[in-house]
Amino acid sequence: MHILLSNDDGYFAPGLEVLADTLAAIAKVTVVAPERDRSGASNSLTLDRPLTVRRASSGFFYVNGTPTDCVHLAVTGLLETLPDIVISGINDGANMGDDTIYSGTVAAATEGFLLGIPSLAVSLVANGKDYFATAARVAADIAQRFARKPLGEPALLNINVPDVPYEQLSGIEVTRLGKRHKAEPVVKSSTPRGEAVYWVGAAGSAQDAGDGTDFNAIARLAVSVTPLQMDLTRFAQLQAIRDWIA
Repeated sequence: MHILLSNDDGYFAPGLEVLADTLAAIAKVTVVAPERDRSGASNSLTLDRPLTVRRASSGFFYVNGTPTDCVHLAVTGLLETLPDIVISGINDGANMGDDTIYSGTVAAATEGFLLGIPSLAVSLVANGKDYFATAARVAADIAQRFARKPLGEPALLNINVPDVPYEQLSGIEVTRLGKRHKAEPVVKSSTPRGEAVYWVGAAGSAQDAGDGTDFNAIARLAVSVTPLQMDLTRFAQLQAIRDWIA
């Protein structure tokens, strides 16, 4: 099995290193990740300039672009053979509910999925304990499941893992995305020159954390696995819009 790894925290992120070390025991691993932190980059591609690929002393390749750029370059030209699976992470923080729209971690996995490769986005719901080894072990378990039992079609799985020792996990649950309240207001500050600057506010708390959601599973120390899709069509509204346009 050949696994392509990427992330949005940068090629130097501890979660990526732990994940690469864990997966190396079960597969051939190639790492292609951004040269710096690109959290929140979503599914952006760099189209206004050429990209460079360099190799770190760790053997990881790093790109002066987005998480999506990394996977796109790897799959469409950098690698001599296509990977069997793309794994993005381990993100240092949750990617649940509305987070998935903005997440560079999810975006890297999405690019693999759009290119026809089974893909996982793996995030540690961090609370300061940094049990990256737990998330890495979960990722390895699921990657091996793909190898043993192929689904027959590409899948995009968003995986969130509680920040606890592996033995304290209460299981794995297949979930739907929950929903957050709107984000906190922007934080206004100023530069030494008196210019106004703004920090984007923190994500809101969970609004929909009912049974079956990713938020609910994490609250009970279960791993959340949410299958995602890329068709944004709101089918239930098609006829209403047809009538409105007519």
